[in-house]
Amino acid sequence: MKTCESEPSNPFAFATCQAGAETALKAEVAQLEPDIRAAFSRPGFVTFKLPAGYSRSSPFHSHSVFAQTTGWSLGSVHCDSTTVGAAQVWDLVQNQRVHHLHTWQRNSRKSRLNPVTPLASAIGQQLLAGLPSDRASLPLNQIAQRGQQVLDCVLVEPGEWWIGSHVANNVPSRWPGGVIHRDLPAHAVSRAYLKMWAALQWSGISIAPGDRCVELGSAPGGSSQALLDRGVQVTGIDPAEMDETVLAHPDFTHLRMRGAELKRRAFRAFRWLVADANVAPKHTLDTVEQIVTYPGVPIRGLLLTLKLLQWDLATQVPAWMERIRSWGYRHVRARQLASGGQEICIAAMRHRSLKRVGGPRRS
Repeated sequence: MKTCESEPSNPFAFATCQAGAETALKAEVAQLEPDIRAAFSRPGFVTFKLPAGYSRSSPFHSHSVFAQTTGWSLGSVHCDSTTVGAAQVWDLVQNQRVHHLHTWQRNSRKSRLNPVTPLASAIGQQLLAGLPSDRASLPLNQIAQRGQQVLDCVLVEPGEWWIGSHVANNVPSRWPGGVIHRDLPAHAVSRAYLKMWAALQWSGISIAPGDRCVELGSAPGGSSQALLDRGVQVTGIDPAEMDETVLAHPDFTHLRMRGAELKRRAFRAFRWLVADANVAPKHTLDTVEQIVTYPGVPIRGLLLTLKLLQWDLATQVPAWMERIRSWGYRHVRARQLASGGQEICIAAMRHRSLKRVGGPRRS
């Protein structure tokens, strides 16, 4: 590697994703905008060549299913020295106004760890130390406010950084790397706690204390715990055993059966439905459809985890979303959450008023 070099790349956009999802991400962008071409990529990181005259008046595919974060590329820096590389970064930024600095590592393996690694934090500190004198200090790897401009430094490799920027226009784009992250609580019985917590943050669904929620595929109980910690009354339906800690909670009820085995009228007691079963997406959707379309069942909103048992199932996501709309859920979104695996989360609400107003909750 040369000692240090930078290369501007204005006609490009970038996106980060879960390692392994690159092909699905490229296909998603190509389907929506055939004139955009995928360019340089690594596991967990993809750039796109933009056609001449491409408008930057709105964020680049900020509501993508498979992108964790997206932005406009300013260029790349290849450098052995972080101190020298920091100066190269600010040369690429030039006079662009930014409010936050996010530095993180791409997802180079199938990992659900926080992308703000110690190395990323150290490089972020070096960038701030080299901040030009005419710039005000920037918060590093903090949650941005909606509408603020974020400077992105993606560590593609330890000595190769991709520089870009984006506007924080939705919940994931406010977090470093678009990864809604927290440490696993000590009392959590499984990592499903983090999946449910991140799904609630991303979707903004207003599941409130005292609400009754039914969960299909609840064992061993991590997801149920995340709901219980919000004061929700949870009924878990799963033929497998629940953790004793969850069973002991006064607001939890376990029905040891499959969702399809419970009489449909029993679901009239619930306001919300969540599902995360290790079955094919069609099976989950068939079961949920039979429940929510049953007369008198008042399910206001859904959080469904659909397993992509093969990556080619990604092409069916739009059809799945349209199917859910046909059940009367007008507001449907999908996202591959960093806290999950080879799967997507779909949030569906009958009315937009059921979406929580306000910023992300960290507790």
